[in-house]
Amino acid sequence: MAASYTISDLAAEFDITTRTIRFYEEKGLLQPRRQGSVRVYTPADRTKLKLILRGKRLGFSLDESRSIIEMYDPAHGNTDQYNSLLAKIREKRHQLEQQLHDIEVMMLELREAEDKALEAMAASSGKKTGKGAGR
Repeated sequence: MAASYTISDLAAEFDITTRTIRFYEEKGLLQPRRQGSVRVYTPADRTKLKLILRGKRLGFSLDESRSIIEMYDPAHGNTDQYNSLLAKIREKRHQLEQQLHDIEVMMLELREAEDKALEAMAASSGKKTGKGAGR
């Protein structure tokens, strides 16, 4: 008999809540079979969950993960799936590089604003102490 998993097994293995797994079921990403009221997950369900969680860590939306997972086609070498995954990885990397650049620019602007504020405070303090001395 093939291996099977309960919702508690998967939650413990991946350190997530059972509610998270049920959420993925509601979204149609996982379809466990039922034995009475117990959900029974297959090794394929476990792999899908692993890929969903990996996609989440990489910044993929659930729809992006779904489209990549649904491309699984071992009979044809999964070339389309890998190409789609590579395209998404490159897209996310480009987005992160742009965000990093934007953060670096903002940090520079914050440093400049901080320096100007400190200079203005110093100048203001100096004026207050010397104010009225020549009058």
